[in-house]
Amino acid sequence: MNFDWEFNGLPLHVLIVHAVVIVVPLAALCAVLTAFWPAGRRRLGVVTTLVALAAMVLVPLAVQSGEWLQSRLVNVSPLLGAHTSLGRTLLPWTIALFLVTTLQWIWYRYIAAPGARFASALQSRTGRRAVSIVLDLVVLVSAIGSVVTVALIGESGSRAVWTDLFTS
Repeated sequence: MNFDWEFNGLPLHVLIVHAVVIVVPLAALCAVLTAFWPAGRRRLGVVTTLVALAAMVLVPLAVQSGEWLQSRLVNVSPLLGAHTSLGRTLLPWTIALFLVTTLQWIWYRYIAAPGARFASALQSRTGRRAVSIVLDLVVLVSAIGSVVTVALIGESGSRAVWTDLFTS
């Protein structure tokens, strides 16, 4: 399928990237709050997982629209090539963030919470604490990894655009 990634003359990549820059760090923040702030965990609930899902869906759209845009450029600079390569590294981070926030939601809602439906699945308090710590650490790693990757991609993209504008 050949899709025209343009709206009203503006490349959709620009719009989608702005959504990614907001949604990925928001998902990471919600995941970290859920991991380390019990009151936030109760308030956020499944919202964290849904925001992470939105991030995971937006990233391939940003990549596809960026590749479409790059295919229409006359001169592709090494800076733009670096940006494109970095752009492809975000999807694994957002998949990890979505998966871990899904596990996190299931764990804290159905297993680890006092009186949870499946609390009897792991009766050992030490075992529940160990699983919580490991899960929270994986959340932290995936949150930091996804935010750092977004920042690196954004910086490389802006460097490619602005450097090319002023050196042409």
